[in-house]
Amino acid sequence: MDEFSAGGLVVDLTGDVPRGALIGRTDRQGRLLWSLPKGHIEAGETAEQAAVREVEEETGIAGVILGELGTIDFWFVAEGRRIHKTVQHYLMRRVGGELSDADIEVDEVAWVPLSEIRTQLAYPDERGLVDTAGRLLAESA
Repeated sequence: MDEFSAGGLVVDLTGDVPRGALIGRTDRQGRLLWSLPKGHIEAGETAEQAAVREVEEETGIAGVILGELGTIDFWFVAEGRRIHKTVQHYLMRRVGGELSDADIEVDEVAWVPLSEIRTQLAYPDERGLVDTAGRLLAESA
């Protein structure tokens, strides 16, 4: 079975230190794992629309897309079915909202300085996306 999701890294460039919003979810062992916000693409939605919506739902932050970060795909088993998941990620700039963990799927949210995000992220594939975000931001500066 194939599943498709979208999300990304929303950055706040207004302060002294650029920072990005991460979400934390507690795993079955009770560990808080930090990741980029993401979620399912709804019927009739583009990946870009889903990414903006999911980031806002999971972090409270409204963003506009600056560019593509890349795609991650992986396999997992849920309810006895093997699932191939593909997630398209985007770099976004904050345009509004306030950081919030109101989404039931999220245990914590945090602004993390861009220079520290790689060390916070639980998943190696997402660390590579943050490297791409740094290059895109440097090119647009």
